[in-house]
This record gives sequence, C-alpha cells and structure tokens, in this order.
Amino acid sequence: MRQARADDYAEFAVARAGHLYRSACLLTAGDTYLAEDLVQETLGRLYVRWGRVSRVDNPAGYAQTVLTRAFLAHQRRRSSTERATDVLPDRAAESGGPGDLPLRLTLLQALARLPAKDRAVVVLRYWEDRSVEETADALNASSAAVRTRCTRALGRLRELLGEDLSEYATS
Repeated sequence: MRQARADDYAEFAVARAGHLYRSACLLTAGDTYLAEDLVQETLGRLYVRWGRVSRVDNPAGYAQTVLTRAFLAHQRRRSSTERATDVLPDRAAESGGPGDLPLRLTLLQALARLPAKDRAVVVLRYWEDRSVEETADALNASSAAVRTRCTRALGRLRELLGEDLSEYATS
C-alpha cells in the first residue's frame, strides 16, 4: 500500500514538475533559482499530504495552488527582495525563432515590476487559464478582488510594455 502510494506520487511529480517549474518561472519573473526552490517546496508539501491530495478531484490544480501560496509566502518574507544578480543567463530560446527571446525577456521584466499578488493573478488567469473563481480560491481572495487585480495588473503591463509589442517580435 505504502509503495503503491509512493509510486503514484512519483508518477504525478514527474508528470507535473515541468509545468510547475514554468509557472514558477513566471511567478518569479525569471528567477530560475527561486523557481526551482518553489517547485521543490511544493512537491515536498504534496508528498507529505499525498494520501489526501491524491483523492481530490484535481491534484494538478491543488499543486498549482500550493505553488502560488508558497510564492506569496516567500514574497512576504523580508529577504525576498534580495537578489544575487539581475542578469539572466545566456541561453538559446527553447522554441520559436530568434525574435522570441527579446519578447520573453521584455515580458519577464515587465512581470517583475508588478507587485507579487498582481503577478500571481496574471499567471493564474492567463498562463494557467484558470477562472476568476479558481484564482480567487488559490489566492484566498474574493472574485471581485481578483477581477480588480486583473484589471490593474493588465493596465500596468500595458503601461510598461506599450500598446504595440510588434517591435519585439520579429519573424
């Protein structure tokens, strides 16, 4: 029984780790080290509660909620503003053409300038494609607060990025 539960958890963790990491990278605005730490913390919390988590309707959604809450908890810590470096590592774009890299970097920089809760709302609503109610549940907020944060965050992103992103995307 215990081995079957451990195998079930391992299968889930392998299947979801990449998706959680991508979400964590967006939440942390490209801080890959912090993203790795958040995913590790999320998977650790899930492992401890896997008996209950495996029985919920949507374990992947539960994992995403745990990740988001771990991120917000980290942001509330005083040390969360410390950064070892502000330089992104030199890597080739994983998909698409060379025009994708400037766009991605620009979007990550703009996300980094949003407050943590606004960034979490944008990632959950538009990257994770969650409903307002699901996002509100993940953030322990009301639906009205999520809609307000969405409007404010998207307005701020438009302000930071300008109305036309075509200058960043080249074919």
